[in-house]
Amino acid sequence: MGEQGPGGGRKTAKTAKTAPEEAPEQRPAAKTATRKSTAATKKAAAVEKAAPTKKAAAVKKAAPAKKAASAKKAAPAEKAAAKKAPARRAPRKPAHAEVVAADGTVAVKNVPAKTVAAKPPTSESRAALVRRARRINRELAEVYPYAHPELDFENPFQLIVATVLSAQTTDLRVNQTTPGLFAKYPTPEDLAAANPEEVEEILRPTGFFRAKTKSVIGLSKALVEQFGGEVPDRLEDLVKLPGVGRKTAFVVLGNAFGRPGITVDTHFQRLVRRWQWTDETDPDKIEAAVGALFPKSDWTDLSHHVIWHGRRICHARKPACGACPIAPLCPAYGEGETDPEKARKLLKYEKGGFPGQRLKPPQAYLDAGGKPAPPLGAG
Repeated sequence: MGEQGPGGGRKTAKTAKTAPEEAPEQRPAAKTATRKSTAATKKAAAVEKAAPTKKAAAVKKAAPAKKAASAKKAAPAEKAAAKKAPARRAPRKPAHAEVVAADGTVAVKNVPAKTVAAKPPTSESRAALVRRARRINRELAEVYPYAHPELDFENPFQLIVATVLSAQTTDLRVNQTTPGLFAKYPTPEDLAAANPEEVEEILRPTGFFRAKTKSVIGLSKALVEQFGGEVPDRLEDLVKLPGVGRKTAFVVLGNAFGRPGITVDTHFQRLVRRWQWTDETDPDKIEAAVGALFPKSDWTDLSHHVIWHGRRICHARKPACGACPIAPLCPAYGEGETDPEKARKLLKYEKGGFPGQRLKPPQAYLDAGGKPAPPLGAG
C-alpha cells in the first residue's frame, strides 16, 4: 500500500477517494431529474386519460343537445305534415249489396224478384243510344197504352187556353177551373171582349191569375183579329200568339191537329237527362236532340209516354226505382227507392190507385182502371 513512484498508488487512492465523493452530489440531481421525469410521465398519462373522459363527457352533453334540437325541428315538421295530411274517410257501405253476373246484370240484394241491368257505359255509341231510347219508348207504350193529354178540351181553342193556364200549376187545377171559364166565354170572340176583373176571379185558383188573364184575353184578341177567330195549325203562327211558346204550340199541333211535335215540359226535361238521351238544358236544344233519336211520327206519343212516366213513377225528388218497368234500361237506377214494396207506395194517379187529373178522361183510361178527377171544391 506504500508509494511506488510519482505516478504511484497514492495518487490513485486519492483519485479513488474523490470519485465516490462526487457521487453524492450527482445522486440528488439524478433523483430530482428522475422524479421530474416520473412526474411528467404521470401528468402526461393523467392528461391522456382525462382527454378521452372530457371528450366523452362533451359528446354526451352534445348528444342530448343535438337530440333536443332535432326534436324541436321535427316537431313543427310533424305538426305541419299532420295538418297537410287529409283525414282518411271510411269507405261508404252501399245501401244494397250488388252482385254483377256474367251477363252484365246487377242483382240487387234485399230487392226480391228484381234484376237490374248495369248502367250503359259513358262511351255508348250513337247507334246504341238510338236503340236504347226507342226500346224505352216501346216499353212505356205498353205500360201507358191509354196515354193522352191530361187537359180537358173539346176543341183547339179550349186546348190552347188550357195549356197557357197550365203554367206554374197542375193540369188537375186547370181542369177544375176551365169548365167555369168556357161556360161563360165559349169562343175567342167572347173571351176577347171579357171584363178582365171577372176573368181574374175565375182564374184565381190557377195562380198568377192576373198575368194569365192578360195572356188569354190577348190570345183571344189575336185569334179574332189575325186568324178569323180560328186557332192556326202552323207552328210559326202559333208562337206569335200571346203566351204561346214552342211547348204550347206542339201540344196544340199534336193533340188538336194530329201534327207530330215534342212537348218539352219539366217532366220531359228531367227524364231525358236521367236516361242520358241528352245533356242539354235548353228546351229547344232538348227538343232537337231527342227528336233526332226517333221517327217524326213517334214524337207526340213519345211526349205523352215520357210525361206520364215522370208524373207517376219517375218523380223529381223521390223516383220509385223499385217499381219502374224500364229500370234495366235506366242509367239513373238507384237514385230513388229501390225496394219494390216501398217504391209502390210512391206511385201516383192510376198506378197508385188514385184519381187522375182529367174530369172527363178518355174511355180507354177508364177501361184501364183510371178514375176521373173530382170537380173543384169536391176534394
